[in-house]
Amino acid sequence: MNPFRSLRVRNFRLFVAGQILSVAGTWMMVVAQDWLVLDLSDDSASALAVVTALQFTPSLLLMLVGGRLADRYDKRLLLTAANVASGVVASVFAVLVLSGGVTLWQIQLFALALGVVSAVETPTRMAFISELVGPELLPNASALSAAYFNVARVVGPALAGALIAAVDAGPVMLLNAVSYLATVVGLRMMRPEELRRTARPAARARIIDGVRYVRSREDLLLPLVLVGAVGLCAMNFQLTLPLLARTVFHTDAAAFGLLTTAFAGGSLLAALVTTGRRTRPSAELVNGAALGLGVVMTLTGWAPTFATAAVGLFATGFAVIFFAQAANHRIQLGSDPAFRGRVMSIYSTIMIGSTPLGSLLVGALAEAVNARATMWFGGAASLVAVGAVHAAGRRARDGRPLPEPAELAQNA
Repeated sequence: MNPFRSLRVRNFRLFVAGQILSVAGTWMMVVAQDWLVLDLSDDSASALAVVTALQFTPSLLLMLVGGRLADRYDKRLLLTAANVASGVVASVFAVLVLSGGVTLWQIQLFALALGVVSAVETPTRMAFISELVGPELLPNASALSAAYFNVARVVGPALAGALIAAVDAGPVMLLNAVSYLATVVGLRMMRPEELRRTARPAARARIIDGVRYVRSREDLLLPLVLVGAVGLCAMNFQLTLPLLARTVFHTDAAAFGLLTTAFAGGSLLAALVTTGRRTRPSAELVNGAALGLGVVMTLTGWAPTFATAAVGLFATGFAVIFFAQAANHRIQLGSDPAFRGRVMSIYSTIMIGSTPLGSLLVGALAEAVNARATMWFGGAASLVAVGAVHAAGRRARDGRPLPEPAELAQNA
């Protein structure tokens, strides 16, 4: 079985090539942005938490709108427009950083602007993959998408750390701005007649219809609740990793890049492992993946040295992507194509949109205790969430009505 079989599709090859370069640039920017914030704020966890919250708040507020747009309009055109907009915003920010006069409020504004564009781009990109390869190759293409994301996540931070140490953050920001062109070129080189498009709904695509559809499907609702709990409490690594590097192990930017690379290396391995998936994952696999994440994250919080922390973060990165891919495939492969854009926007809203709340919570915890406590908290919360969702699933199989989502969240 060829783990790269989706790459036989020309349009998907173009998409992957553009995304690898663009996402590598994005991760270089993330490392540089976080290091700038810590430099300007005297290593303040709260300041970094605010920037992270601003970057992801638009996902919480606008991603359902992005999903509606993805179901209603040409996804290739939407992605082109989103990447052009991101490139313009990133170029302006790069000029500010290169001038040497960038301030904290300007970083916050930049993070918010990119977050707005991402709220449209993310659900559109996730739904677009099925148009590139069709349903039979969707699990493989989704896993390869996670793989290229994490290839970029390995290369980007390591290169960013070295560049920041050598030439400062400005050139890193400029490279990120240029990298968006790779995705735009790939999208425009595609052959539209080879896209596997479904008929657009004759009626207006309404957000509330997508919400009702998910609420009626227990097999979609429960993994979404689990994604929400884990995303809120555990998936705040953009905040946790720089704090571990800077306040626990007292390292420089290059070493911070290595920690991020270790995390991404584990994520890449998990993405490659899941390329062989051909069918929809079971609920037990999704729950088991979240359980494994809770265990390794808690143990990593106790890592006594930089080297053991890197090993623990490698394992944590593997667990994060294995869980995210299992949940993604269970939700996406179980969704009606007519609702897929809106369903994946709900998934993305929960996965990414929980970050603003989680980052503020984790930032406060790091200020009150230390950065290690954020890992312990995320791991323990994941374990509790798995127990609550597993119990709800057994209740549904026994023929009893599911508790309301708010009750599930409270139990988690």
